[in-house]
Amino acid sequence: MPKKTSQQKKGSAGKKPAASHNADESARAKLAEYRRKRDFTRTSEPEGGGARKAPKLAFVVQKHAASHLHYDLRLELDGVMKSWAVPKGPSLDPAVKRLAMQVEDHPIEYNSFEGTIPQGEYGGGTVMLWDRGTYGYGGSNPDPEEGLRAGYKKGDFKIVLNGKRLKGSWALVRMRGDTPGKPQWLLIKHNDEFAAPGSDVTAEHLTSVATGRSMEELSGGNSRVWHSNRSEKRKTGSNTGRGAEEPQSPKAPTTAYERLMATRRR
Repeated sequence: MPKKTSQQKKGSAGKKPAASHNADESARAKLAEYRRKRDFTRTSEPEGGGARKAPKLAFVVQKHAASHLHYDLRLELDGVMKSWAVPKGPSLDPAVKRLAMQVEDHPIEYNSFEGTIPQGEYGGGTVMLWDRGTYGYGGSNPDPEEGLRAGYKKGDFKIVLNGKRLKGSWALVRMRGDTPGKPQWLLIKHNDEFAAPGSDVTAEHLTSVATGRSMEELSGGNSRVWHSNRSEKRKTGSNTGRGAEEPQSPKAPTTAYERLMATRRR
């Protein structure tokens, strides 16, 4: 049998594994809508598609002062950030259900975006990194990522956040009906050790977890339009974590999530 030449060996070694290639292609296809809406000659938002898979799935919450102030929740899954616009932001109160309108998938590189999107461009305004960290599966499937995929497809997306400000178990529940426009979900905190009935986490934390700056400081002339993983000195204030005193209220007989799921089963 003839021996393989060194050139042949190099050629085969240089090929990208089929699974990796297919994953890249899938991520690019999912980002088509994101890219269609943006002019990358005017905005420094990332085009995406080049991030490598990390050992743990990432999440980010970006406070976004566009035409209306809202919070963007992004959860990594299958090479992209599944994204929802949450008008009132997340709540640590299990009795509170927050509307979350699903938007187009974003690139993983968007996780480090903080600064300004030029006015006149899609989503023009100031973007703050309000929270970030890793997340995992909150259900019972022995394969966590398969459980996340199935939950997302079903519309009962159980997640466990490990961020600087948001921790513990949550659920994103897709609302039923054929409402035109963006699919609507509800973001609900589960009643666990990180729940804080009666609290308002968005009012308690008004600065960036990356730079310590406020929205006003970010929208000023010195704000960078895009920065990736560069370090920056920042002041640390008393609002970097949950407050020492959190109002407590008696536990309700059922949580908002339990009441919602009960109506879905009828």
